[in-house]
Amino acid sequence: MSLIFPNRERMALKQISSNKCFGGFQKVFEHDSVELSCKMKFAVYLPPRADTGKCPALYWLSGLTCTEQNFISKSGFHQAASEHGLVVVAPDTSPRGCGIAGEEDSWDFGTGAGFYVDATEQPWKANYRMYSYVTRELPQLINANFPVDPQRMSVFGHSMGGHGALICALKNPGKYRSVSAFAPICNPVACPWGKKAFGGYLGADQSQWKAYDATHLVKSYPGTQLDILIDQGKDDQFLSDGQLLPDNFIAACTDKKIPVVFRLQEGYDHSYYFIATFITDHIRHHAKYLNA
Repeated sequence: MSLIFPNRERMALKQISSNKCFGGFQKVFEHDSVELSCKMKFAVYLPPRADTGKCPALYWLSGLTCTEQNFISKSGFHQAASEHGLVVVAPDTSPRGCGIAGEEDSWDFGTGAGFYVDATEQPWKANYRMYSYVTRELPQLINANFPVDPQRMSVFGHSMGGHGALICALKNPGKYRSVSAFAPICNPVACPWGKKAFGGYLGADQSQWKAYDATHLVKSYPGTQLDILIDQGKDDQFLSDGQLLPDNFIAACTDKKIPVVFRLQEGYDHSYYFIATFITDHIRHHAKYLNA
């Protein structure tokens, strides 16, 4: 029986595109997600090293309004991933086309704004289970179908996805070898984006929100090794608008003596131009742990 399952999973993947890039291949696949009860797309970059053996897997979580396309077309990560032999996986940011009333009404809630939580409220809870999707279903799918080493996995992301990366690492000690983020939403229970999303997906009881807030999670983190890298543009409008709140997270990490390198980058904003500038540093950060 154990031999049949991976083959069934393979048949369940539909390849949408494949492009050669820095000696490897950037591919996009579609599959029927069990957690999200809809079709989902994800991008996977297979470096040249994947032709001859299993590689570590690095998961990227994108921000509000993004699909699997933004990161693979704008960040310029491919050369560094090719050189370090990393398989890089970039899922979509939410379920799509679920037919939920209101899912298309705003850019920061619903479609393109899954916030990497498992919703508990109607009508969202049947589909909006992005936390379980990115921490369980997607890795199982990747492990079954691609030449990756399941024991070597890391996560990074941007904005809403930076929040996602931090909570995935903090809620699963030892699962990810490293974590990094660009301009993450560090304390969503205390910012407008988070309050809107968490109120809608998780309900009115704000004590339930803390389970998906990096600043609160770090306070009870058991202290297994975790080396966090965060880059933040100093001219990011969402930083000055109080959406990101990195100081709260840094203070919580300092209290727990959890190592975090926080770099405030002069003149940079929230865009993919900022991400592209520092993406190689982040790939190196993860390669240090994934290839150790």
